[in-house]
Amino acid sequence: MGILGDIIGKVKDKASIGKAALLSRNQTTAALRLTILRATTHEADLPPSDHHLAAILSAGDGPRASAAVVIDSLMRRLHKTSSSAVALKCLLALHVIVRRGSFILHDQLSIYPSAGGRNYLKLSDFRDNSSPTTWELSTWIRWYAKYLEQILSTSRILGYFLFSTSCTLEREKAKEIIASLLCKDLLREIDGLINVLEEICKSPDCVQLEGNRLLIEVMGLVGEDYFTTIDEIVIRVEEFKERLSCLSFVDSVELVCALKRLEDCKDRLGSLFEVTGSGLVEDLWVLVSEMKEKVGEVKGFKEEKMVLSWGRFESARFGEQVVKPHDSVQFASNRFAFQFAYGELVR
Repeated sequence: MGILGDIIGKVKDKASIGKAALLSRNQTTAALRLTILRATTHEADLPPSDHHLAAILSAGDGPRASAAVVIDSLMRRLHKTSSSAVALKCLLALHVIVRRGSFILHDQLSIYPSAGGRNYLKLSDFRDNSSPTTWELSTWIRWYAKYLEQILSTSRILGYFLFSTSCTLEREKAKEIIASLLCKDLLREIDGLINVLEEICKSPDCVQLEGNRLLIEVMGLVGEDYFTTIDEIVIRVEEFKERLSCLSFVDSVELVCALKRLEDCKDRLGSLFEVTGSGLVEDLWVLVSEMKEKVGEVKGFKEEKMVLSWGRFESARFGEQVVKPHDSVQFASNRFAFQFAYGELVR
């Protein structure tokens, strides 16, 4: 940003802190708002300190009103700023809340804004054109906001906050009931988890920002998310491994499609994160390859069975009409026609 930009940023920080201290009548509210301001300063590549992040997280240990103030202050700061540094630090603080926040903080985050109950960060148009560096940082901010939105969306599907250390019990309970889920619900969960990996794959490549401590902190958290997501996916794909013999044709097609999407992420994820010695990641790709082959065999058998069954039906109904090897079977339903065509496509 340059020397002038740094000076202006520091002046803005001091003015914001002074204004918050003067205007807040409630001392607790004032202290929480000051903590947010100090954690999200205009310093370009300096991440929020552990001390300030801990103070933000501690709001979740008190009354619900304190947690509400923290989330509201963070969101207001995020939506009002035009500074890439401030916006990125606000998103980083929200990410930390997702991973390490208490149930009360998660609850307040999930219902923000109170009038709508949906948490869209609304940063798709964010631009900081004060310098070439901040312009590049703006790309990261748009991606990071979308990534956090995807985490929240997938968390709603799973029924607990993905990646949260405070949701360990809920996660263990979810693992126990996976075997009782319907295939369509299990596929929905896998789809949500793959969406997270696909969003990680979209992270920007900005050579000029190499060494930026703030982005290093961001990608450190994203890397931890990556391994947790892999673990969640493995559990669910292994459950489908137990159900292979009883999968419907439609479920088989959807599962192959999901596995193909997952496999498409492999190279990009490998370039982003070093996984040397990570048995979990290697196990996933072996499992995906194995499952694609096995599901393909089962699906092929079921396709043949459906064709033969249809042929017998036609023969019994019309007497002389017999399905011959060189004949093609036409389905009246466009839905079935699409599935067969798509089944061929994803093989």
